[in-house]
Amino acid sequence: MENIKPFVKWAGGKGSLIPQLENFYPFELNNTIIKKYVEPFVGGGAVLINILQKYDIKEAYAFDINIDLINCYNVIKRDVENLIKELDIKEKEFLQLEDKKREEFFYNIRKDYNSYKINKDEINIKRASEFIFLNRTCFNGLYRVNKSEQFNVPCGKYKNPTICDVRNLRNLSYLIRNVNFQYGDYKKSEKYVDSNTFVYFDPPYRPLSNTSGFTSYTKENFNDNNQKELANYFRLLDEKDAKLMLSNSNPKNTNENDNFFEEIYKGFNINKISAKRMINANAKGRGEISELLITNYKEMEECIQENSILKKVALN
Repeated sequence: MENIKPFVKWAGGKGSLIPQLENFYPFELNNTIIKKYVEPFVGGGAVLINILQKYDIKEAYAFDINIDLINCYNVIKRDVENLIKELDIKEKEFLQLEDKKREEFFYNIRKDYNSYKINKDEINIKRASEFIFLNRTCFNGLYRVNKSEQFNVPCGKYKNPTICDVRNLRNLSYLIRNVNFQYGDYKKSEKYVDSNTFVYFDPPYRPLSNTSGFTSYTKENFNDNNQKELANYFRLLDEKDAKLMLSNSNPKNTNENDNFFEEIYKGFNINKISAKRMINANAKGRGEISELLITNYKEMEECIQENSILKKVALN
């Protein structure tokens, strides 16, 4: 099967970091049997999609507090052909319009999208097609809502956006056919985690500055107290002997004395990976920075080195 991509653009998406994240996956650690994968903040799903393509996972569970995102996953999983029909209609109508008319079309879809809600048990094709259309045509592919839970990102300026990626949607539908997608916060994942589980957390990042925080995927923000609660949950799952990995920002990019994550994840392995991220609106604040990758196990290379040393000691 060809390489499958996330169906949405997502702020903080992990697509570009996959080659680095793969080095930390625990699937090939000694004496490790992983049959289950759990992702409590699924977002755009880049890691989920990567793992499903690389490993033989028997069970997979994905959660998010964005009800419309979960609806999209379930529509793609269960009724991708009718979703493709809806998206194809929108794409053809939109692309034949001049710029001014495109904006009009976009804001009409956005107004309709904001005029109603769906419930957590609903599988709504119309809603999914609106969500994907807005994501593909809005400014920078952002998903942002205000305090009233109204999607408020303006129209983007793309010349020829791909709104209906037929092949990728069909391939994705097949890939996620056995994934259980649920609307809910990360704590809902607890009952699915055991010693044969790999859990990857990609929560809203702790802001590096007052202007860099982007956590408005829903009307609630994710503050330092929420980060501490998540660290406690990480410890709870560690007691179940699950393999855990968590991504977050590295505060030391802007403040060398900020030990927030060292303190709340004390006793775990805190690794650094490089990432291209925008720290602030000023161009000088853009470029290579480091992010944190926290695990409750050692990186593969370190384990290999330790095993080599032990073998040498045994031979001597």
